[in-house]
Amino acid sequence: MNSNRAGAAEIRELLGRLGLEPWDIARTGEGVAGELGMREWARDADSRERWISALAEHPVLIQRPIITAEDGTALVARSAEAVRDALGRGGATAV
Repeated sequence: MNSNRAGAAEIRELLGRLGLEPWDIARTGEGVAGELGMREWARDADSRERWISALAEHPVLIQRPIITAEDGTALVARSAEAVRDALGRGGATAV
């Protein structure tokens, strides 16, 4: 399987666990985001796959760390509080 496809499938699954859309976890301040013009991209259902493809092709655009827990939840650990919350869930791993 194409690694970009595998990456896109993993991103879709992770977005489902996070309850977020791809633009919610995108680092639009990165140079490659500027090169792609992502700040101007639509943020709607019709554009969702375009965002996912860009994140799969350019993983640097994904906010990190993303922590997954055994209970099926996940979160973007943007703060120390979020990390403590995730660790309290047990079985947490960083992506």
